[in-house]
Amino acid sequence: MSKDLITEHTNALSVFENIKRTKLVFGEGAALHTGQLAKDLGLSHVLLVTDVGLVNAGHAEFVRESLVKAGIEVTIFDQVIENPTSDCVEKAKQLAFDAKVDSFIGLGGGSSMDTAKGANFLLTNGGRIHDYWGVNKATKDMLPLIVIPTTAGTGSECQSFALISDSETHQKMACGDTKAIAKTAILDPCLTLSLPENVTMCTGIDAIAHAVETAVTNKRNDLSNLFSTEAFKLLLPNFSKVISDPNNLNARGSMLLGAAMAGCAIEASMLGAAHSLANPLTAHFNVIHGQAVGMMLPYVIRFNSKLAECRAIYGQLSSAVQIDTASGLGNEGENLAAYLLNLLKKVGMPVQLRDIIGGKQMIPLLAKEAASQWTAGFNPLLAGEIEMENIYLEAY
Repeated sequence: MSKDLITEHTNALSVFENIKRTKLVFGEGAALHTGQLAKDLGLSHVLLVTDVGLVNAGHAEFVRESLVKAGIEVTIFDQVIENPTSDCVEKAKQLAFDAKVDSFIGLGGGSSMDTAKGANFLLTNGGRIHDYWGVNKATKDMLPLIVIPTTAGTGSECQSFALISDSETHQKMACGDTKAIAKTAILDPCLTLSLPENVTMCTGIDAIAHAVETAVTNKRNDLSNLFSTEAFKLLLPNFSKVISDPNNLNARGSMLLGAAMAGCAIEASMLGAAHSLANPLTAHFNVIHGQAVGMMLPYVIRFNSKLAECRAIYGQLSSAVQIDTASGLGNEGENLAAYLLNLLKKVGMPVQLRDIIGGKQMIPLLAKEAASQWTAGFNPLLAGEIEMENIYLEAY
């Protein structure tokens, strides 16, 4: 086959590589089978990585009992913190080392799953978590990991990345490795029923942002587009349902599955400027990640809408959930941004930067840090320090 013929037949489709690595187990009561699923992997002693809240809610004991019934020894690390730090990961690694575990289970939101991944890096490959900042820097195999998300948010259950903050500088380090991805992800919507409303809102908005951002990154491909679109179709309509009816298991399940699909999209196409702009807000002002991302997303959509291809994609996403972008005062991107701003207002989340940072004096520093974030390079439109500052100012 000639080179010209190959080019002719491939111009319409993107080039990508996808390797199925994680077994997804979805459904009400799926967590009941944790012990058997761990046994199927040949595990004998796991470090259950979770937080105090999930211990108090009884979820950690629920999982522990399932494991013990299957003949698996369990050591619990319950010191996970929001936005896990290098110190937190080091503590988890030390407990895993002392207990001589042969596997990890991450139970909770993205923080628990990322802490488990981070501890796995250190236990199996040594050094500091900083050594794995980047992609595929682990030289040795890692221990089997099972993840059980209790929020519909980060999509970490379907990603090979762990996001860990440097304990001193607060810089977020994206440590990605194909060896780090979970062997099994257990998606049980029943575990999300106990979430406080604010957590449901913040994690849900984060997941929606993942679906939107992955759809337009400069790494997007035909497969990631499928995940982005299907995630958006599941997430956006069901977000309002779980806010108005927290016990709606169908809506909870759709959110959980949508978040996982968005995680698959992230694995293939990465994220963009909304996450870059959000991270400094979390580091300096302790803004909850989902709030920060949600607030910045509409302004990034407007920024990216300078590109015709982005406007078209935003229009496709909107059409998939019956948002009318043909009417209104702007283009498809402007109208999607307006819709999301209105959604944030309805649930009482901040939509203006001034409500978070006070004056404008910090904006130049925030912009400098935003431009240095790992996700900035994947935004479809160049987002350097000047562009980041302008987006912050528009959001102000």
